[in-house]
Amino acid sequence: MKHYYLLFTAMLFLSCSSNIEIIDKPITFDKEREALTLQYLLERYGIDNGTTEITPKMVVLHWTSIPTLENTFKAFEKSTITSSRPEIKSSGNLNVSSQFVVDQDGTIYRLMPETKMARHVIGLNHCAIGIENVGGTKDTPLTDAQLKSNIKLVNYLASKYDIEYVIGHYEYTNFVDHELWLEKDDNYRTEKIDPGKEFVTNVRKGVKNLNLKSVPKK
Repeated sequence: MKHYYLLFTAMLFLSCSSNIEIIDKPITFDKEREALTLQYLLERYGIDNGTTEITPKMVVLHWTSIPTLENTFKAFEKSTITSSRPEIKSSGNLNVSSQFVVDQDGTIYRLMPETKMARHVIGLNHCAIGIENVGGTKDTPLTDAQLKSNIKLVNYLASKYDIEYVIGHYEYTNFVDHELWLEKDDNYRTEKIDPGKEFVTNVRKGVKNLNLKSVPKK
């Protein structure tokens, strides 16, 4: 069953950032998280400039595989990663997070400053703003309201930063060997399918006015 109905109009796809509403719901970004972020930048990317600030060049779209906003927030809130993520814990104690999360009803929450580095995509965190979408499970597929909000949010971010790409998390390995790719460990990769090709395709249709670059081919 398709979850992104064919009733979207050109007005939806061309939604702009002028009427966007963003609610600040900050996760912990204390001295510990700051130090872990600096450590991650140094060890994973070889970046040692004394700041956790990034220069955004892309937006990465995700789903949480968590059915509620409350539990999504709990997963990101602490500074250190839990032992339940052994596949990435070995590559750093910094907890996963994202600058934004969009709830099933389309409400947009900002979890941390837009230009603070968040750990959400291998190899590209130093230049990527992440948008997490609550859901992605069998019982909580992504919604039309989330699609509309993602389009608005990408337009908003592109109006502030020099955004060149909008990608799905599943496309991150297409950037291996690209000039933006900085991951130093050739064996550090995870398999991703989020947030689904249909969702990403529809977001790209909605921001075609931005004339973004195409994702590199493998």
